[in-house]
Amino acid sequence: MTRSAHTPHGARLRAYWETTGAAHTFTHPLDAELLARHVPAGAAILDYGCGYGRLTAELTALGYADVRGVDRSAALVARGRADHPGLRLTHFERLPLSFASDSFDAALLFAVLTCVPEDRAQAETVAELARLLRPGGVLYLSDVPLQDDPHHRRSYRERRPEGGAYGTFEIEDGGVFRHQDPARLRESLERGGFEVAEEREDAVPTLDGRTVVRLQLIARRTAD
Repeated sequence: MTRSAHTPHGARLRAYWETTGAAHTFTHPLDAELLARHVPAGAAILDYGCGYGRLTAELTALGYADVRGVDRSAALVARGRADHPGLRLTHFERLPLSFASDSFDAALLFAVLTCVPEDRAQAETVAELARLLRPGGVLYLSDVPLQDDPHHRRSYRERRPEGGAYGTFEIEDGGVFRHQDPARLRESLERGGFEVAEEREDAVPTLDGRTVVRLQLIARRTAD
């Protein structure tokens, strides 16, 4: 999962994802049927915020032959290279990435924005994916919107870090996450140069063993 270090909490979050956070087992699942309806097998795909290559490996197993994963956490990329020696996983320090503009047909952004709690860093991430995707290219975003159950409402109220937007909360091991306003997610994509083509909601497991409703958005990069 890629994170921004150029924020008030950036250095702390960067350290978290190189240590404690890098030991997490991620649970956010891929909807292979939804992906297949929008992304053909021959597509060049970027798994942005690939972590230890969990979804990069799943894409490869599904028959997608041209897949690359990138992440800002060196510890997670090292873990992924050890677990999946054949995958193309790359660590990066900052944006922009080294790929040329219009290099990819599709990109995954899976539970990444929830780990990038600040507006500016989120906007930079979306803008970079717009640069990397060809016109008409698909951005498959899956993230956790604001939840309305008592546990999460309490977390938003009692575990909100100083200066954090509503929906931002800190977990016991020091990680900081943000659940998104769905309308804001859609608006962020539109401002970044995407048009939402399809969306779905379903229930998925979380890192702490709970269940949340997630929002999946299929968006296409608009022509310049």
